Amino acid sequence: MANDVEQLDGYEHLLGDIVALLDQARTAVARNVNTVMTAEHWCVGHRIIEEEQAGADRAVYGAEAMERLAADLTCRFGRGYGVVNLYLMRQFRLAWPPERILESMIGESGATAPRAGTILESTIQESGPSLALPAAVPPRLDSPVWAALFPLPWTAYVRLLRVKDYHARAFYEAEALRNGWTINQLKRQIAAQFYERTALSRDKAAMLQRGQREASRADPEPPVNAAFRDPYMLEFLNLKDEYSETDLEDALLTHLADFLLELGDDFAFIGRQRRLRLDDTWFRVDLVFYHRRLRCLVLIDLKQGRFSYTDAGQMTLYLNYARTNWIKEGENPPVGLILCAEKGADEAHYALDGLPNPVLAAEYKLFLPDATILANELARTREELERRA
Repeated sequence: MANDVEQLDGYEHLLGDIVALLDQARTAVARNVNTVMTAEHWCVGHRIIEEEQAGADRAVYGAEAMERLAADLTCRFGRGYGVVNLYLMRQFRLAWPPERILESMIGESGATAPRAGTILESTIQESGPSLALPAAVPPRLDSPVWAALFPLPWTAYVRLLRVKDYHARAFYEAEALRNGWTINQLKRQIAAQFYERTALSRDKAAMLQRGQREASRADPEPPVNAAFRDPYMLEFLNLKDEYSETDLEDALLTHLADFLLELGDDFAFIGRQRRLRLDDTWFRVDLVFYHRRLRCLVLIDLKQGRFSYTDAGQMTLYLNYARTNWIKEGENPPVGLILCAEKGADEAHYALDGLPNPVLAAEYKLFLPDATILANELARTREELERRA
């Protein structure tokens, strides 16, 4: 009986705290809807975690308490506080703990780190290195510090929560803020594995600048370059160190569904080893696809080794033939993609620039290197770009 009374008192205290928190949020909502909503959700998640950490006895009835909490909050405040949303707020607080937020703010201000477990209450002072820190967590919802802590809308953080890797999540958060991505642009970049491609690219600066251009791209008909990726992530093929171009092609066809996802939503498979005859010689195009938005055939030539300027000449031959014999009425001229294990930026540039048909060269990667190494390389590239700017 005594335990039941303690549990009831604990729950009432939890409910009272969160009700007061949400009432405070309603008062401040006119100032900044997105900031207050995000801050509110983080604080709710923080309060739930505090309750969970209060003791093992309370953890036993945590699921039951969450259901009851969701019902009471929904009754008082309407939609948006169901059990699923409360767990999402809890997950949000775990993904953005006070320590990480504090480190982020200190990095911007140049201040020294205070004791663990505190969070910034005041805004960053541009002229001074010191930060005023409260003893309690978290600050009031009407504090201007929240705008600096969570500058993106809540819907962006909901999408970021689905990015499991910490480094990738931090990258997308920073790039979305730096480039002003909309939520749809953020979703598109995550779906396209922009973090992994940028980290693996030989020209990381160009990839980051491409992310900047993404925010201003509104043309429903994309340029040819925007429809293709570089590099392509083919770790799902599970190929060993020694393999032939035939092995690569067979593996791509075996995992065609995965390959189509990697290519993008607009690609449709047409065929493999498409034959064409010139004079007395037969040639074969490894893979042929159709791109719906570009409205053209895409011819893919697979190269196990390094890209060579001679590959550009061979692809030009294929495209000239396809433009004359394969395309149908209303279709645009075909595009060539040379998919290779390695390419030199200069050789590819001078070999492919100015061709009568669009030809692109892209690398493929069969495995992902260590996440920390990728994150460090990206950080250095971004710092270099900012110094140039």
